[in-house]
Amino acid sequence: MKVGIVGAGGRMGRLLTKLCHETDGMQVVAASERPGSDLLGEDAGALAGVGALGVALGDDAEAVFAAADVAIEFSIPTATAAHAAFAAKHNCAFVVGTTGLDTAQEQMLKDAAQSVAIVYAPNMSVVVNVFMNLVEKVASVLGPDYDIEIMEMHHKHKIDAPSGTAVGLGKAAARGRKVDLDDVAIWSREGETGARPDGAIGFATMRGADVVGEHTVMFAGAGERLELVHRCTDRTLFGRGAVRAAGWVSGKPAGLYVMNDVLGLS
Repeated sequence: MKVGIVGAGGRMGRLLTKLCHETDGMQVVAASERPGSDLLGEDAGALAGVGALGVALGDDAEAVFAAADVAIEFSIPTATAAHAAFAAKHNCAFVVGTTGLDTAQEQMLKDAAQSVAIVYAPNMSVVVNVFMNLVEKVASVLGPDYDIEIMEMHHKHKIDAPSGTAVGLGKAAARGRKVDLDDVAIWSREGETGARPDGAIGFATMRGADVVGEHTVMFAGAGERLELVHRCTDRTLFGRGAVRAAGWVSGKPAGLYVMNDVLGLS
């Protein structure tokens, strides 16, 4: 399987290059970085610590999709959304781990997925996706008598808030209650907020130091509280999930898939 890495110079891009190179049946054939990057021209394998692969980082993302069977991207929302059109144009399956996409950008993925297979997930971790399924089930069983609050903490360099995983957990809880998250979400609180609305799903965001990722979903009822917690201490697990998704999506019919599909949880 020919794999392309978009954003190959970043921490996750280097990790993905390493993991794909070490996975039987996968070959990294193309890699890109943003125009103007100091890393342009560098060998992707050398940057990833696996030795030269003969794959130089270029600034043309479309060339990655043209060369690969599957492309993997963890970057910024504007770039990822635009790149979905390249995936469709070149019939290259696409694994998207970028977080923070807005509704319009997600629609660009959906449009491209009419022509090519795309896996899009707010978190590629296998355990986190099991976590989301638990949250959906608990929300369904407990019902609206329990207030739902979602708390997350990440390293101080993270640029989007709340995290894509927190939003994904919120969507899972909303599905369990058969409501639309946008209709019930309280993304932040400040000043005189008034009483908590019935049925709301609240979010709290924290940033600090080098925390890879921590998420807590709290179900608060009268006289009791249930907390589901996931703590990540190694971002390698995100890369492993993305590589697993890349292996799964190759050759799949056009469509927008999620990690539940990859893991057989749908």
